[in-house]
Amino acid sequence: MIKATVSSISPQFSNLSTVSQWNYTLREAVNQAQFQNSLLLFCQMMQKSLQPNHLTFPIIAKACAKLKNIRYSEIVHAQILKSQFATDRYVQTALMDAYIKCDRINIAHKVFDRMSQRDIASWNALLLGFAQLGVADEVLSLFKQMRVERIQPDSVTVIGISQSIKGRGGVWVLKAIHSFGIKIGVGLDVSVSNTWVSSYSKVRDLDSAEKVFHGINPVFITVVSWNSMIAGYAYFNKYLKAISFYKNMLYEGFKPDLSTNLNLLSSISQHEALFHGNLIHCHGIKTGCDLDITVSNTLISMYSKCNNIDAARQVFDSMMNKTCVSWTAMIGGYAEKGDLDEALTLFDSMEATGVKPDLVTILNLISGCGETGALEIGKWVENYAVLNGFSNNLMLLNALIDMYAKCGSLKEAREIFYNMRERTVVSWTSMISGCALNGEFEESLTHFLCMLELGIKPNHITFLSVLQACNHGGFIEKGWEIYDLMTKVFKLDPGIDHYSSMADLLARGGKIKEALDFIKSMPVEPDVGIWSSLLSACKVYHNVEIGELAANYLFEMDPQAAVPYVEMANIYASAGCWDGVMDVRRLMKKNQVKKLPGESIVQVSGKSFKFTVEDRCHPKGAVIYEVLDGLALQLKDEVDLSNLEDGLS
Repeated sequence: MIKATVSSISPQFSNLSTVSQWNYTLREAVNQAQFQNSLLLFCQMMQKSLQPNHLTFPIIAKACAKLKNIRYSEIVHAQILKSQFATDRYVQTALMDAYIKCDRINIAHKVFDRMSQRDIASWNALLLGFAQLGVADEVLSLFKQMRVERIQPDSVTVIGISQSIKGRGGVWVLKAIHSFGIKIGVGLDVSVSNTWVSSYSKVRDLDSAEKVFHGINPVFITVVSWNSMIAGYAYFNKYLKAISFYKNMLYEGFKPDLSTNLNLLSSISQHEALFHGNLIHCHGIKTGCDLDITVSNTLISMYSKCNNIDAARQVFDSMMNKTCVSWTAMIGGYAEKGDLDEALTLFDSMEATGVKPDLVTILNLISGCGETGALEIGKWVENYAVLNGFSNNLMLLNALIDMYAKCGSLKEAREIFYNMRERTVVSWTSMISGCALNGEFEESLTHFLCMLELGIKPNHITFLSVLQACNHGGFIEKGWEIYDLMTKVFKLDPGIDHYSSMADLLARGGKIKEALDFIKSMPVEPDVGIWSSLLSACKVYHNVEIGELAANYLFEMDPQAAVPYVEMANIYASAGCWDGVMDVRRLMKKNQVKKLPGESIVQVSGKSFKFTVEDRCHPKGAVIYEVLDGLALQLKDEVDLSNLEDGLS
């Protein structure tokens, strides 16, 4: 395979007569990223009957690793086995790294197991391979084995272990590794500190990440250190902190790089942050980062998340070389906004330009269909996915379950779920959530219990779905059981959504005082959703006192949101407190509150049409309202007839 194009190599290398000269030439080719050429040169060297030595094979293994070509790696492996260097640690470690880069960690592990002697580099190569896969258990197991064999860990070992730890539950493991790193003297290594900053952010311990950053000696701090901290703020969507930190970075004389710009843009994901997103965009242009295609793709995503789809489209249209990621980001932006018509038009254009949609593109369309209830388009997307070889993809099947459930077609969601060869926690969670969404609360709980019996560990989203099923089903006692199971048995920390669901469950069940006590006992600040749920329950159960408390919090949080004013006015009106109604109206006028009409979306022949109350803007408005009036009259006749029959019976 490699030898077929050896003749394409220039004859300038024909005068190389020693292995050392060939090694130098091979190393230069690899250093200049000419990986394919280095392999061709290696073949030419072999044809000259020159035997590679212990320095040749690691160079060629590195080229295979960079190309991520498993076939080339296997060929080089065969040559190593034929040579006298099959047991050389340096050669075997390089071979392990090649297999790891080719995503063949199992083969790398076999090479490792067969090594008669292993040094710290060998251990670190395998440990970093498992760390990149995020398999923390394997990494920690290797680390323990290292200690048993009395191999002294170094900074690379600590970096590998730290990178593998993810999720909230890993914070204590990370703290233990942090202490160990300080104990063995690698805590002052800036690369280790940078890794700890990043790792603490990923286990949601931002305070510790900040402490590590501020503990780095200013003499050794690098742009990577600043980027790690900015990335931490981006992970938590703390855009103001990220920007403030960026200003300090510039003040300290550090020049931002591509990663700095990408991390800053990633922190912008809310409409209120759009102004700052524009500033970062402008500064990126000033520093030349905007020419990078990754930055352009991130800008499309950022503007879409901030609900400025027109700005996202401007960035997209200005791109000279659009990749699949570019098209997918723009299609995803339209799908998330609910504009499926434009998303599908762009999808057609993508195929017309010769760019093949990938799984993420399809998943974005499916998600958009679920959010807008576009069942027929969702079926078309499923057929497209099947025809393009994605029919057995687990992520696709999970997305389809979610889409069909959201479109009200629980039957089709069930069919996909029961026909799956493999079900993950995401599959079960999608089914649990789908049943809850469609009013099948008992079935939702049954799926949850079945999942537990099969030994599948639920995650935060699973518990949220089950709590929502209890919430809408009115299962207060069962809800408390699920909440205790989550916090006491599975040791998962509730998020704001879990607290919101529990507060809503109590409030909907008429336990208004208990709901308020629960909200006050929360370790996090209640958000708009929690106070809104309580206010809605107060309207149902005519609780003026607690309703006023909830409304006042909402007035402070968002003075121009119309719903709390309307809800509180209704509570006063139901209690006959007309002075209160007038006070609310005066407050609305003072805060310049405008109540926007609700919208309805209907799908006709694959096209989406939006309507508001008394909307007459549609070109066929006269015909539409004529049909509506006819339906209203027919409905009235049916009701009158039903009442007459009831009276006669």
